Amino acid sequence: MTNEMKVLAKSRPEPGLWMETRPVPQIGPDDVLIRIRKTGICGTDVHIWNWDDWAQRTVPVPLVTGHEFAGEIVELGRDVEGLVLGQRCSGEGHLIGKTSRQSRAGKFHLDPATRGIGVNEPGAFAEYLRLPAFNVVPLPDEVDDEIGAILDPLGNAVHTALSFDLVGEDVLVTGAGPIGIMAAAVARHVGARNVVITDINADRLALAAKVADVVPVNVAEEDLRAVISRLKMKEGFDVGLEMSGNQRALDQMVEALVMGGRIALLGIPPGKSPVDWSRIVFKAITLKGVYGREIFETWYKMIAMLQNGLNVRDVITHRLPVDRFEEGFAAMRGGSSGKVVLDWTS
Repeated sequence: MTNEMKVLAKSRPEPGLWMETRPVPQIGPDDVLIRIRKTGICGTDVHIWNWDDWAQRTVPVPLVTGHEFAGEIVELGRDVEGLVLGQRCSGEGHLIGKTSRQSRAGKFHLDPATRGIGVNEPGAFAEYLRLPAFNVVPLPDEVDDEIGAILDPLGNAVHTALSFDLVGEDVLVTGAGPIGIMAAAVARHVGARNVVITDINADRLALAAKVADVVPVNVAEEDLRAVISRLKMKEGFDVGLEMSGNQRALDQMVEALVMGGRIALLGIPPGKSPVDWSRIVFKAITLKGVYGREIFETWYKMIAMLQNGLNVRDVITHRLPVDRFEEGFAAMRGGSSGKVVLDWTS
């Protein structure tokens, strides 16, 4: 194995990422070394590319970025058990601490010491990734590398969608980005009755209809009250999945929910937002903030669903060799693409 590898790095405090050469990581006794085959571009990576205020506050420079990946194990630390060389895998990109109350209780996704690969620590936009063996998620044969590379965002969708019981419920998803579309697909897969997804981007609404059996609604052209009537829902939606981070979308969701409705929020608003709390109180609405994935229950459930018929492959709209990464980022930054997957083997 070579001692050097190509990477995509945030090398300078300015917009862009750059293809560079770095040493292959040295692993510790509890780590594995993964040869990366495919990676997904995340909205977080776009923030890092753009070098916006959040990225400037958060990302150390220089840093190898990227956190959505699939690959194979090529080296094992001396204390690693239960994994083998050549094993295909993805992995949880949140590196947790071990001393907090949440972590010691097994609620790993709530650990306040969490650090992210590709955000705080060297990431997966590289030919090789060092990862704690604890974070490795083996891939069954039914989950190929392309889907393995988008399990991280699919996990966000699954965590959000499974926050509440959806069987027989009418579900509203606001925001038809890739994660919103996958959340809508999960809602249908687990037994929701009507699933409506809203946006003002016609391309992404068309993609949502291609990926899953959902009702796409352009809220710039159609009122949700008319949709509720058209679908013969007596009072409104039972569950809302807010994936856009848009305040108007949340306001529309609150108004469209039944009394006692439930909302899971994954979308992150840009800064502080005014909220009409009286409407939430008087409608007895439950709000749940969602961050990342439940470690590792979400991984178990989404892999089981993929083995049992959940199909989100069409959410991938661009498949590119890594040397064309700039084209992939241009597609993501344009706002109309689905997931972009980069191939590190070509």
